[in-house]
Amino acid sequence: MFTRQRRRSPIRRIWLPMITAAFLGYFGYHAFNGSYGIPALERMEAETADLKKRLGELRRQRAVLEKRVSYLNPDSLDADILDIEARASLNLLRPDEVVISFGAVQHKPQ
Repeated sequence: MFTRQRRRSPIRRIWLPMITAAFLGYFGYHAFNGSYGIPALERMEAETADLKKRLGELRRQRAVLEKRVSYLNPDSLDADILDIEARASLNLLRPDEVVISFGAVQHKPQ
């Protein structure tokens, strides 16, 4: 009976660390450069800043509109404001009035 002795190959010792390093390299590369990596994070932060700025502008516009609507509340109805808004939206005049329009609304929004 013959027994064959094999010499241990160095590849046999390093195959598991090589595969592990390949997996870590692959996932590490995509963690930094993938669709959710560092450049994408910077883009998302810039977009967040833009959206917060736009949100602030929309909130200011809403506050202005809410203030104008509050003037038309039946409890605090002001005849002058109602008259101005009706004339601007309906584009109507009394027979004894003369209006010179420059293409813009003649009253300032409040």
